[in-house]
Amino acid sequence: MQILKFGGSSVATADNMQRVLDLAQAAARQAPTVVVVSALGGVTDQLIAAGRRAAAHDDSYRPLLRELEQRHLEAARGLLPIAGQSAVLSQVKTSCNELESLCDGIFALGELSARTLDKLVSYGELLSSRLVAAGLAARGAAHQWLDSRQLIRTDARYGHAAVDFARTNPLIQAAATGEVPLYVAPGFVAAAPDGSTTTLGRGGSDYTAAIFAGALGASTLEIWTDVSGMMTADPRLVRAARPIPRISYQEAMELSHFGAKVLYPPTIQPVMRAGIPLWIKNTFAPTDAGTLVEVAPPANQEFVRGISSIGPISLLRLEGSGMVGVPGFSRRLFAALAQEQVNVVLITQSSSEHSICVAVSTPDADRAQQAADQEFAAEIGRGLLDPLDREDELAVVALVGEQMKNHPGISGRLFGALGQNGVNIRAIAQGSSEKNISTVIRQQDVRKAINVLHETFFEATTRQVNVVVAGVGNVGRKLLEQLQRQQPWLREKLRLHLRVVGLANSRQFVLDEDGLDLANWEAALAAGPTLDLPRLTDELLALNLRNTVFVDVTASADVAQVYEQLLARSVAVVACNKVAASAEYARYARLKSLAQEFNTQFLFETNVGAGLPIIGTLGDLLRSGDEVQRMQAVLSGTLNFVFNNYDGTRPFAEVVRQAQQEGYTEPDPRLDLTGVDVARKILILAREAGHPLEMPDVQNDSFLPAACLEGDVPAFYEQLAAHESHFRRLYDEAAAQGCKLRFVASFEEGRARVGLQQVAPGHDLYSLQGKDNAVLFFTNRYVEQPLVIKGAGAGAEVTASGVFADVLRAAH
Repeated sequence: MQILKFGGSSVATADNMQRVLDLAQAAARQAPTVVVVSALGGVTDQLIAAGRRAAAHDDSYRPLLRELEQRHLEAARGLLPIAGQSAVLSQVKTSCNELESLCDGIFALGELSARTLDKLVSYGELLSSRLVAAGLAARGAAHQWLDSRQLIRTDARYGHAAVDFARTNPLIQAAATGEVPLYVAPGFVAAAPDGSTTTLGRGGSDYTAAIFAGALGASTLEIWTDVSGMMTADPRLVRAARPIPRISYQEAMELSHFGAKVLYPPTIQPVMRAGIPLWIKNTFAPTDAGTLVEVAPPANQEFVRGISSIGPISLLRLEGSGMVGVPGFSRRLFAALAQEQVNVVLITQSSSEHSICVAVSTPDADRAQQAADQEFAAEIGRGLLDPLDREDELAVVALVGEQMKNHPGISGRLFGALGQNGVNIRAIAQGSSEKNISTVIRQQDVRKAINVLHETFFEATTRQVNVVVAGVGNVGRKLLEQLQRQQPWLREKLRLHLRVVGLANSRQFVLDEDGLDLANWEAALAAGPTLDLPRLTDELLALNLRNTVFVDVTASADVAQVYEQLLARSVAVVACNKVAASAEYARYARLKSLAQEFNTQFLFETNVGAGLPIIGTLGDLLRSGDEVQRMQAVLSGTLNFVFNNYDGTRPFAEVVRQAQQEGYTEPDPRLDLTGVDVARKILILAREAGHPLEMPDVQNDSFLPAACLEGDVPAFYEQLAAHESHFRRLYDEAAAQGCKLRFVASFEEGRARVGLQQVAPGHDLYSLQGKDNAVLFFTNRYVEQPLVIKGAGAGAEVTASGVFADVLRAAH
């Protein structure tokens, strides 16, 4: 004997019922089969709604009942040939008339008792099972319809009746003897000792099937639904979720308890006791393997079997010094909750006995709070206990797996993954069996948390990183080109799925949690709303995507203002923008502190040397125990380009204009030529070396005549031309000594300085070409010969590559 149960979606329409008939007949050719069916999808909720409307003297229950009647009539017409419809349509009409009479009575009394509600909702399964039986009859299939109310005996706790197996099992065994190949029975319904209709509670049709399986010693129980088995996570939340091939009864119960909708926990009890294999299959993809629930599935490489969640949850916390060393507080709390029929989802208690915390379903939270406050009113009044603390808008996320037992590091990986993504854990529970690690988190973080954990435990091959880029000028465009070009390599070599989910320029922005097409990003951005930085930030944080990196490729002080808000939500910040790192030291330190506090990254390598690994190398030196004594550096590709190309044969102004035309300067070249940019860079290096300098502490020896700083950019070029003799003299003096002009930044003994210097042959800064930068680190280890980092220090391509490198650091 085998048992097949079909859920509401499997019998929701006539077409779906045809699939059910095909599967049932195929199974019956292998062995005698009992088919248990749920009500048509959504019917039970509609029946409950009709009853409640009637009890509230709301006569809108009548059109709702007519809608239910029409749906069942249409299903019968679609399922059966015309010649076989008459009797079934009459049966449906009779049942619907009974329903209407029942609701009319409820309307007249203005009351809906639990007993009457059970009678009302039983019609859903009775009608659907009759339709399935009629479909088999129309096909000429030998079968028998069984009334579950005559076979499953329960107590009189209407709505969640307890089964009397001693009476039930013999009745089922006598009815389903195997004399016919197919039996059809309604799920969910049963009968009290007096013969009145009862129901088996949430998931009752699954339970009915398991009761039949246990009573008949079935070879297998198959639960047919609309998914291909139990999944590693909710596929509505995790796109990469996949079916679990095999799972133990205990693991299935844990996953079901914490929200996996495929099974209802009591369903498993009768078959688990009998050791009957349970298959979860997909009615709409019957060839899919599905999930086998069994006593002892074989071990595999995945210690975690699945991830589930349940919410909304409320956390109730009872604490106070009066609890310490006094027995009975826990018993009183749970007794008070049980009296109000409040189910406790999760429990945790501090080792000091100073507090106990329970999680309950939010709809039960008011009753739970009132019951606890009433129970402990005397202790609260005397100050022995604090008033009950309640926190709402929470959820439980659970890792489940029997193989987690005795495997160290599972909890560490869980907490680390959540912490790196800013998911705060409000409470934790882990049973001594080590099959379940449950965490209470904010409900708004559930999607992110489950995706992060699924990636951590099931998707070791690829890690998704979500990138938002602010600024799509020269550097930003190059960065997007590099990101697009490197996608295959990142997937293959680094196992990274790096998605750009947001873009912004000075006018507009666009966010797409599914990722933007980098081949058409300009069109997407052009169609986006007007840029509003607070709105952009709020919408990005509302998306709450895992592994998010915000990239600032602007020079905007306004964009830099959002860093704190992002870091405080564990969004990594990669800044090409120098505003934040060179701002007041207190703000710089605050940003570094936030990154550390919220376990994320604040990276700004390109602030100093475009794509050169200067800040990273400095950090490596310090972390390895070295100490910087002094630094010398050429940190402006613009100024180096200018002085490498100026030899007196062309006017100085013409060389500067060439640098601007080739993209080496800011739109206003004075920002480069005044040395302010270089001063910011040496300030950042000094800070990274551990010195709390402010911008005014950097001495700036400008080589520009004061008149060059007045007026607009055209006036600036006019003044450069007017002071050609000044620049020629600077060049001639250096050339006479066999030296080259370099705008040098230096740091020594806690003091920073920038200015034009004559550099002699043999010096590491002498041979710099084009737009090269160089930094010389003199440290305790590099005393006579400095550690030199040298290379191109300007240009969109190399700067973008430096930003890209920081993005990858943040991703890891």
